[in-house]
Amino acid sequence: MIRLAFRVALIGLLLAAAAHAADEPDARGTFSVIVENDLFGRGTDRHYTHGTRFAWLSAPGDVPDTVAGWAARLPLFATGGTRRVSYSVGQNIFTPSDITVETLQVNDRPYAGWLYGAVGLVSDTGQRLDNLELMVGVVGPWSLAGQTQDFVHDLIGSADPRGWDHQLDNEPGLVLTYERKWRRWRNLDLLGLEADLSPRVGASVGNVFTHLETGVTVRLGDNLPADYGPPRIRPSLPGSDFFLPTDGLGWYLFAGIGGRLVARNIFLDGNTFSDSHHVTRKIWVGDLQAGIALTYGRTRVAFTQIVRSPEFDGQDAVDSFGAISLSVQY
Repeated sequence: MIRLAFRVALIGLLLAAAAHAADEPDARGTFSVIVENDLFGRGTDRHYTHGTRFAWLSAPGDVPDTVAGWAARLPLFATGGTRRVSYSVGQNIFTPSDITVETLQVNDRPYAGWLYGAVGLVSDTGQRLDNLELMVGVVGPWSLAGQTQDFVHDLIGSADPRGWDHQLDNEPGLVLTYERKWRRWRNLDLLGLEADLSPRVGASVGNVFTHLETGVTVRLGDNLPADYGPPRIRPSLPGSDFFLPTDGLGWYLFAGIGGRLVARNIFLDGNTFSDSHHVTRKIWVGDLQAGIALTYGRTRVAFTQIVRSPEFDGQDAVDSFGAISLSVQY
């Protein structure tokens, strides 16, 4: 799954760079692909085992008039911020710890998938980023998570997942998320490096996720691009899909910590409108992450390593997984 998604992203990156080399930087949108997998953690299929997200973020100011009108009426966005509209599709896959067991594992998290599309509005002042996003999708067999995992495991010769008959039932999903980030920058005397600090707060409401969240990310690097860190898949400690091009090579190291006060997680609580397998979720979940990002001209590549605290009663250890992202302006 990682290899296939990475190849698709790389081909898209090369085609976009070749086809749009003469565009003006300020007139470009940004295409991103993000792949998250526990192959980069424990090397096993466990809990949140895979996520893929493809996203398009418009050029600055390229926002439909109707959306711009709504934004003007909302007190959430800063006056004078540069606005962009985002569109994305993705799929997340969740399994218990042992996918070779065919019977129901009542003390471990359910098999579940989440297939979704999302539209969002982003406003950036350079020091503050506001993001309002609506996700609509489906949980259950219609998410095609079981078929995806079966196909990829057959392709790479990995163990066959045998418990998808016990996955959550089909249920439409809706999540509305708002988050705000701040960016504070300084030029360090040490080797001429730059650094910034990005605290964030946010909330999600819906039958899939309902939680309050907060966190902070620190970046340190050379030719530090004006973004808020690399993108991630929700729920997470996300950065931003957009970034500003660099003259030559830019790089930075980053680290972050975040937490969520969880009132609803369908992948642990089970279906909303039917009786399904479920476990007792923990109210507080924390994430630690660290990684590196490289920016060259209109291209950004990043790797993030994430450690997530136990999400349900009976979980015997933290979860660890990695994220690879590729973003191209064209």
